[in-house]
Amino acid sequence: MKKSLFFILLGTLSIALLSCQRGGDQAGGAPRIAFVMKTANNPFFIEMQKGAEEAAKKLGVNLIVQAAEREVDVEKQMQIVENLIQTKVAALCVTPSGSREIVPAIEKANRAGIPVIIIDTRVDAKALSESNGKIASFIGSDNYEGGKLAGEFIAKRLGGKGKVAVLEGIPGHETGDSRLRGFREAIMATPGIEIVASQTANWERDQGFNVFQNILQSHPEVQAVFACSDLMALGAVEAIAAAKKTGQITVVGFDASDEAREAVGRGTMEATVAQSPSEMGALAVENASRLIKGEGIKDEIVVPIKLVTKENAGAADAGK
Repeated sequence: MKKSLFFILLGTLSIALLSCQRGGDQAGGAPRIAFVMKTANNPFFIEMQKGAEEAAKKLGVNLIVQAAEREVDVEKQMQIVENLIQTKVAALCVTPSGSREIVPAIEKANRAGIPVIIIDTRVDAKALSESNGKIASFIGSDNYEGGKLAGEFIAKRLGGKGKVAVLEGIPGHETGDSRLRGFREAIMATPGIEIVASQTANWERDQGFNVFQNILQSHPEVQAVFACSDLMALGAVEAIAAAKKTGQITVVGFDASDEAREAVGRGTMEATVAQSPSEMGALAVENASRLIKGEGIKDEIVVPIKLVTKENAGAADAGK
């Protein structure tokens, strides 16, 4: 009799532990939402994490935040996602380091019954369709329109004529590609503007410095540079200072980080595109919580963008 009671209690404990692993427990434990970023070392994602954590605190959910050390480490991010799927989190929010590479992980989450929300960087639509994978929602800004805003600003700043360089993100990365496409199309509308160099700096500040330093040596006539992220733009600012050309070259970035805003205020950068990472993080957690409760959410939520210039760099409504 005692032995039978022991096995009954053991079985009950196992069921309770399994339930806990799936995002909550029978005693009403907080559901676990995983929030996987590209990196925790970029100011943009630091702001996104803050927004997500604030929303989680208000909603009473357990937020698990993880990220690779570098944005280019796609394999590490996939390992993180797969490990979280195995622990049976209740929902998964991801900013993909690879638009195609994330698809197998989405498939695994689908099979495990874990809803997936994608943030900031879209999943490759063709790869997702071919795999029959499904995401619950995409939350992010229009990177194409942001690139277009930057291009139109530079064209106007140069008076419709001049030579421009571009610092690209990771090749094949949806976010950078969309910004680049928007920028190039805006520049094409102004025939007097010529893009003399367009090279990747992999979203990193030190590479932004090195790549733009080399561009300046090859094309000393460059009058403006568009960087697909603020980190690369700030690297370009340092390269310009090293070449003793501060104030002579227009620099436009993307993300509106605090340091970029300060640079715009000082005049070492002319502009940056703001896209509200904190709001993205909060919206992701809020919508993941709705999914856990069985509520419906929108397939796509677009966060507004805005060009930050010296006139509004310190304004509270400048899209931070």
